[in-house]
Amino acid sequence: MEEQTVPFPYQCSELEGEDKELVERTIAANPIELLRLGPKGYIVFKPYMRDAENIYNMPLRPSDVFVASYQRSGTTVTQELVWQLLNDFDYEKAKEIPLTARYSFLEEFMFIDSEKTDIYIENAKKADPNFDPTPILMIGEMFKTPASTKLATAPSPRFIKTHLPMSFLPPKVLETAKVVYIAREPRDVAVSCYHQTLLFKVQQFEGGFKEFWNLFHRSLFTLTPFFEHLKEAWNLRHHPNMLFLFYEDVTKDKPAAIRRIAAFFGKTITEEQVARLSDHLDIKNFKKNKSVNNEELKDSALFDPKESFIRKGKSGGWRDYFDEEMTQQAERWIADNLRDTDLRFPKV
Repeated sequence: MEEQTVPFPYQCSELEGEDKELVERTIAANPIELLRLGPKGYIVFKPYMRDAENIYNMPLRPSDVFVASYQRSGTTVTQELVWQLLNDFDYEKAKEIPLTARYSFLEEFMFIDSEKTDIYIENAKKADPNFDPTPILMIGEMFKTPASTKLATAPSPRFIKTHLPMSFLPPKVLETAKVVYIAREPRDVAVSCYHQTLLFKVQQFEGGFKEFWNLFHRSLFTLTPFFEHLKEAWNLRHHPNMLFLFYEDVTKDKPAAIRRIAAFFGKTITEEQVARLSDHLDIKNFKKNKSVNNEELKDSALFDPKESFIRKGKSGGWRDYFDEEMTQQAERWIADNLRDTDLRFPKV
């Protein structure tokens, strides 16, 4: 018997006043409107609303595996780690099939509006008259069908990546599937998000890191507020189908992280397998791994050649970007948001 569809329970509203002006000034070239969604005011791109109810009601399978996070929190390395564990360490297959094809990215369709590709192309040609529109047209066509629709006919086990907060996922996700959630220190996340914004040229971000940080900590960047996102997952960390990880712990001791994730999935592994996977995930090798580095888009007009999808993979790099004023501001922001929770980030 088919489960009854329930309405998506959250209302959205448009940005207004100073918030709207700030976003339009710094990310002026992006034609997709931002909305605030739900009581916590999560920022989403407007096309998300076309599929929000379908995602919320998506039929789940016991074999489904979700890797969830706030973006740029160590998602890619966690995806690869989980996939290798559950696919008997098939490095050859992983090399042949990009990570983007091995995982369905649940909300990817909202980042490039398939109905507005002409505006993207027009904006890009203002900056570069020789701009090749082919990649944008190709992705626009691909994003016409959201992942929730594609997943309905996908074979099991389904590997699903998402940056959505837990409250936007199907309410019974933890009763049915397994979720690995990876979290990272917010200042490092902000730096990594800044570089990703520069990487994807369709954003045409106008400003330096200080301007970006202003967007991020004021909860005007995609899927912020950051701490609300983490707290939703943290509060579910004791559920047997939820594994909450910190990126800092994973990178500090990969063998321990691999063993912990293997235990979560009930997998028995050898020390030799642990050692090989640790080496496979080491940043010096991971950065060169074309299968995880969005290599298929590297030479397209979408990517800025000065940036890369996999960057440094280190913790504490935020110190190279924050001046004293920003550091003090960030410390107050973090303290204020951790006041009502026992969530704490590992020291690095």
